[in-house]
Amino acid sequence: MRVVSVVSTKGGVGKTTVAANLGGLLADAGLRVLLLDLDSQPTLSSYYALSQKAVAGAYELIALNLTAPAQIVSRTVIAGLDLIISNDDQGQLNTLLLHAPDGRLRLRNLLDHFRSSYDLLLIDTQGARSVLLEMAILASDLALSPITPEMLAARELRRGTLKLLSELETFRHLGITPPPLRLLLNQVNSIRVDTRMIIRGLRETFAEATNISVLETVVPDRVAYLNAASLGLPAHRIETRQPPGRHSPLALATMQALAIELFPEWLDAISTVGKCTEAQ
Repeated sequence: MRVVSVVSTKGGVGKTTVAANLGGLLADAGLRVLLLDLDSQPTLSSYYALSQKAVAGAYELIALNLTAPAQIVSRTVIAGLDLIISNDDQGQLNTLLLHAPDGRLRLRNLLDHFRSSYDLLLIDTQGARSVLLEMAILASDLALSPITPEMLAARELRRGTLKLLSELETFRHLGITPPPLRLLLNQVNSIRVDTRMIIRGLRETFAEATNISVLETVVPDRVAYLNAASLGLPAHRIETRQPPGRHSPLALATMQALAIELFPEWLDAISTVGKCTEAQ
């Protein structure tokens, strides 16, 4: 089971949208996907309608070490896409983990209970630094950080997310290597000159980095992603053909390219999604 945390210490960069659409596309590719919502503002938990809602969720998983799927795993209406909902609206988990001996390693120690049932675990996290965010990163094989092409977001990336990953390097003495970081340019309006300058600057900054890279895939600022969220569907299902006058990539092509770039081992399965959608 691959484990990917979608992270940023800045809110509003599109973590939930990326997690929901990436999970939806991979589920349509025939993979078994589990979403874990660790954001106290549970947007991911309400993105897709549920065909079966579990009685418990992320709080019981983390606070009580409850791993029984029948109790904590909800089923979405998207076949193959399951969800552990966020139900920590009071933010109690951060306090609990802060004082627990295994706090930052709690989730990592629970993952074996899910490995045989899923191909991928996607974790949506808080848009601020917290013990919960650190725990998610340390449980992951890969950290995916959406970043909007604006100067404030670029500054917060260095001050927040990169600083956090640097500080987690201390866990190497326990044999735990922090995951590589992939930066995803999100909500991009390629017409703006300042946008192109920021993108070029980011790529140049991390060109020689060993554990950090900027993905080639760019997610454009398109209304399709807002419409998909309103409909409770993955964007690739609602935008399969290019609208007249539009030149930026379709949601289907974008999410497919992102999935292939992140998970080249699943190339064949991911490549079938467009064909299946056209057949529908």
